[in-house]
Amino acid sequence: MTGSFGFSYIGLLFLLMLFLPNILWTKNMPQGYSAERENKILLLFERTGEALTSCCALVFSDFNISQWTAWSWWLVAAFGFMALYELWWIRYFRSRREMADFYSSLLGIPVAGAALPVAAFFLLGIYGKVIWMLIATVILGIGHIGIHLQHKKLIDNAA
Repeated sequence: MTGSFGFSYIGLLFLLMLFLPNILWTKNMPQGYSAERENKILLLFERTGEALTSCCALVFSDFNISQWTAWSWWLVAAFGFMALYELWWIRYFRSRREMADFYSSLLGIPVAGAALPVAAFFLLGIYGKVIWMLIATVILGIGHIGIHLQHKKLIDNAA
């Protein structure tokens, strides 16, 4: 459960799937977006979780594909969540890019832009049997999903 050190190409692929849409987002932020009033404790969890999750994804070779077993379905599920995350981004970029679009749900999953990648990396941690990834994604989830839920609540209250 502790993990084997070595480069993970699967981890790199997951990070590319995570970061590329976020880089595009910096040029396509929702109208009225501001991070100024975010909860500082949740922000600390988010930033710490981002760093830990990114490091874990790259430095544990346990995430790489070896042989197919029943356990491989965890990796399939993780990729499924990342694919849904990419679909969520496509929907966002095709929308009017308003705040409600950014904090929208997908297939009943609330704040999908935050929840889907956290779920994907958590399942990746299960697949690789790396406790450090599981801990990192819990930390990330508390901060990232928490911040998104706060933003969504502000939007809902303003409506």
